[in-house]
Amino acid sequence: MTESGATPAGPVTGAGGAEAALAPLERLAATPVSGHVAVFEEVLSGLEAVLASVEEPASEAER
Repeated sequence: MTESGATPAGPVTGAGGAEAALAPLERLAATPVSGHVAVFEEVLSGLEAVLASVEEPASEAER
């Protein structure tokens, strides 16, 4: 559980991965300023998971 009381989701992949990772930002208006850092950390973790799940394109030598 995060400081904001939310349970962080597992790795998010696929076309909607980035959108899902950004979803916690919708809670900012209802979250006290003291909880904003936790929301931002949750978003950062989600975006890092999305980036980590992206496969590198094959180089010319591998094709």
